[in-house]
Amino acid sequence: MDAILGRAHVLKQAVVDFVLDAEGDLAQALETYAAGKLRTGNGNIAQQDLVIDSFITEGKVGDKSPLDLFIDSHPDLPQSDRNLVASWHRSFMGLFAITKILPDGFELRNWLTDKYYIVKPNNIQTLQETSRFKEGEILLTRISPVTDSYWTFFSNYTIMGKLGKPKLAVAIGNFKEEYKNHLYSDAPDLLEEAWQSVFQYHQQFVEFFGTDEITLPGYQLNKKIGEFQELITEKYLAATGIDTSKPLNELVQEAGINEEEIKAAVKEMGADANLASEIFKNNSSSKMVMPKVDLPGELKKAEQVTAISHPRWGQMFLPTYSKIKTILSAADWQNIEGAQKLIRFYLEDKSINAFIWYRLAQEYPHTLENVLQTVLQRADFQLSRDLDALLQEFNKPLEPDLPEIASVPVHLHNLFQAALGEVQKSKPQGKGQKKVAKGFK
Repeated sequence: MDAILGRAHVLKQAVVDFVLDAEGDLAQALETYAAGKLRTGNGNIAQQDLVIDSFITEGKVGDKSPLDLFIDSHPDLPQSDRNLVASWHRSFMGLFAITKILPDGFELRNWLTDKYYIVKPNNIQTLQETSRFKEGEILLTRISPVTDSYWTFFSNYTIMGKLGKPKLAVAIGNFKEEYKNHLYSDAPDLLEEAWQSVFQYHQQFVEFFGTDEITLPGYQLNKKIGEFQELITEKYLAATGIDTSKPLNELVQEAGINEEEIKAAVKEMGADANLASEIFKNNSSSKMVMPKVDLPGELKKAEQVTAISHPRWGQMFLPTYSKIKTILSAADWQNIEGAQKLIRFYLEDKSINAFIWYRLAQEYPHTLENVLQTVLQRADFQLSRDLDALLQEFNKPLEPDLPEIASVPVHLHNLFQAALGEVQKSKPQGKGQKKVAKGFK
């Protein structure tokens, strides 16, 4: 084992001890950070260790990280140690496939970004435990850099075994839910492109519908969303230089793709509105693919559904938005059946994000304040002063995570399409289709 690996292990334990033994601002920052992270989950030892490791590299005490504070408090550290500890700011959680077994470690592929890493254990115990790993197995862990050429395990790991495409798709969807800030943490170009796609989607939404908010019966909105998707696909094809006025078979001949390749692509990905863009994806410089947006099945039959678009929060489908606006427009709102129940739903349900509350607060500031004073039994509640704290009390982030409508890397899109195809094949005719995964579509 390289000497620097052993040193990384010693320094990591020293940093953990430094954080756990701390008092004052650092201790308070850890307590607050851990409370937020452990709000969901079982809070077992493994999860607690992961939270401590993420706090070490991502937490803040004022404008400094715990790693910065450790370095500052150890002025006698050699420069090589200081550089090594500072490099751990680049550590990240990932869902990795073991692609090669090496004499002293592994080659891992980060499934989220399709990037490859040489990763080596930094202590004898981990070296012995990981000797059982096999090629093709999936690993959930945090890694950190050691040198310019290889990384090490920074945290405990969860070995998931070899997963078929449907189970891998589920694992990736779960990762997206649990580790939102690590989705493309080692690929800032993909993250930037994903956020840009949300902004572009919003612009196209407003251009198509003439507004950022539209309310229609569910079946009509589903039809309009389908038309909107077709328009976006046409614009995507035009942006790649493909002449959408030509028949598909003519475009195929010009692209040099034979019939068998098309059949294989159709079989693997399924024939949907995005098929053409998938066939010609190699003609585009983009590494990302826009997911297909569908109105959820239960909303297609709804009497009314409101679609709202935002350049950062993405797209929301709300079947009760008209009713909540009716409540907030009425002087005698308490006489409206189900009013308090709906207000509580908007507070408690995670599908109602902070942006929706900000939007309602802007349109109905006086009524919303009065309604919340009554529902919460807080006579001194002030909307301008207390709304953010209230949203945080109900676990609503004040800043958006990457929305579902964001474009996804081509390799992930292909995986989810293939997984969906396998699930559909396994289902008896006439039965409903199982949702493959959360997050990506």
